[in-house]
Amino acid sequence: MSGPLADRHAGYRPEIDGLRAVAVGGVVLYHFDLPGLPGGFTGVDVFFVLSGYLIGAILWREFTATGRIDPVRFFLRRFRRLAPAWSVVALAVFAAGYLILLPHDLRELGKSLIAASLFIANIQFWRQAGYFDSSSAEKPLLHMWSLSLEEQFYIVLPLVLLICIRRPRLALVLLGGGAALSLALSVGLTARDQTAAFFLFPFRAWELLSGVLLAIWAQDRPGPRRGWMGSAAGLALVVAGMMVIRPGAGFPGAWALIPVLGTLLLIRHGQAANPVNRLLAWGPMRGLGLISYSLYLWHWPIRSLSDFALGPGRGLLGNIGLIGLSVLLAYATWRWVEQPTRNATRLPSRRMIAGVALSSLLLLSLGGWSYTRDGLPERWSPTVLTHADAAQDFIQDWSRCFTPQTGHFAGIQTCPIGPEGPPQMLAWGDSHLRAIKEGLDRAAHEAGTPGLLIWRAGCPPMFGVEKRESAATRVQDIACTHANARIEAALRDNPFPDVLLVGRWSYYATGSGVGADAHNRIEVVPAWPTAVDATLRALTAMGSRVHVLRQAPEIPNYGSLPVARALARNEAVPQDRFQVALLDALSREAAGLAPFVAGPSRIELIDPWPLHCDANTCSVLRNGRTVYFDNNHLTNQGALQMRHLFDPLLTLRNRS
Repeated sequence: MSGPLADRHAGYRPEIDGLRAVAVGGVVLYHFDLPGLPGGFTGVDVFFVLSGYLIGAILWREFTATGRIDPVRFFLRRFRRLAPAWSVVALAVFAAGYLILLPHDLRELGKSLIAASLFIANIQFWRQAGYFDSSSAEKPLLHMWSLSLEEQFYIVLPLVLLICIRRPRLALVLLGGGAALSLALSVGLTARDQTAAFFLFPFRAWELLSGVLLAIWAQDRPGPRRGWMGSAAGLALVVAGMMVIRPGAGFPGAWALIPVLGTLLLIRHGQAANPVNRLLAWGPMRGLGLISYSLYLWHWPIRSLSDFALGPGRGLLGNIGLIGLSVLLAYATWRWVEQPTRNATRLPSRRMIAGVALSSLLLLSLGGWSYTRDGLPERWSPTVLTHADAAQDFIQDWSRCFTPQTGHFAGIQTCPIGPEGPPQMLAWGDSHLRAIKEGLDRAAHEAGTPGLLIWRAGCPPMFGVEKRESAATRVQDIACTHANARIEAALRDNPFPDVLLVGRWSYYATGSGVGADAHNRIEVVPAWPTAVDATLRALTAMGSRVHVLRQAPEIPNYGSLPVARALARNEAVPQDRFQVALLDALSREAAGLAPFVAGPSRIELIDPWPLHCDANTCSVLRNGRTVYFDNNHLTNQGALQMRHLFDPLLTLRNRS
């Protein structure tokens, strides 16, 4: 989110500040859930193009005029522009986080603080995105991904120009070819790995480079001074992107062309005398544009931290109030931090560099302190920590996993468990298998039985099934079917003596979650009883003994993080969030379990219910500790406490 950069040769362009106001306005309104702009996040794409244009114009003018560039001078300008405001906001966010964040959240904030200070926040958030990752609203520095990506651009562009010293044509070929390649990769990857296409520089570089290329092309070609169609079309595209584009699997891809092309048109026609440019150059628009960098820095931490401090569900008026607070803080930061530090006479470069170095060291130290100290749990009472610890008790070691390129399981990630040696049992399942991994692995070590674990989130371990899930993309749904077909073919060629099936059976049977995740939907074809029967028959015909883990009872309204946060806010938490009536739990489970136990017994059922339920209720607590991560997954501690249940499976081979 580059700040205002005056083109010293062409003069200040007020409409560009107005365009910044449009961009930051879309982002802020989107993040605060105001209606009407489901694609407001595309304001970031507008900023990318603007940054490319403004930085490209400065560097290319220096490159062509002198035959060289001064990277040190360039980086000093960037640090002077960006670092002071970021340091102030980051310190304020950490201070607020220290007061209100739970250990898990403060630990993650520390990690984000380190990543943002090193300009790799986009890489961190790309790597974090996954099935059990916290939601975006729980990451106070999530918005720093875009600034990190821009900082990477500020490194790459000068390097390209340095490589091409006195060879401007080669520079144009590299920049133009890089933009084309980046766009092609972005469009191609979005369908397969949307998270990588969204966060990583190679797949967003084309947006910044489009601005660079426009700056180069326009250097000797002044934009039109009359006419309104180009400006109107550009503004229409930018606004249409914010109104039409939806977040999710299809973005960025080709959809990002809408805001990018709109921004390019607005920049190119920005000096024409027309109503669009007069609107963008209007005083309030320019004012908002001037504070856009600070507003971008402040708005998301306020949005995120308010959820922790006040709880969700503030409503429209509450969000409007938080937007007002963001604007006030942004103005103060612009007025008393941005403006003074940009003045080289008031803040000489040596002092500025020393200040940036010290603040960066402080931020890295604070981030490392909170990260290595596991989020400083001593700040909270044992009651809060009981549930907060459960939220952190899902870190597992998957270093033994690998994806073979040849052989029976080619293309399938497989994870050895237990001691080294040829696997003698297969554990196959969905995220519930991941949840119990630590207990199953420990039990396999204790029994001396090597095994193999294969899991895929939201994918029922059944042969010949297709599924459509609201929480998954179509590509992920199809990948589930293909993976299961590969597993079936592998087992037919090389059957295991014992196969353990683990899954959220009630979810697949009923087609929906329950309680806290009741919004999740899934459809399994063929129907659940048919799918189970066919899979059990096939496994039995292969000569495998089939073991099925009875799904742990679902506690509909529980979530370790939401409960811990409510307790941290001194809110009263009703008892039904920690437990469920036994009859209700049995009713929810019935459809999922029935196909496994119907008719002649063909399976060995492993039953964890006695660990969680008494004669009347089932609870998330066992031996004084919370053993549930959310309303249906166990923690590592919960898995370790049930490991003795796997002894018959893991020692059956030795008794046969």
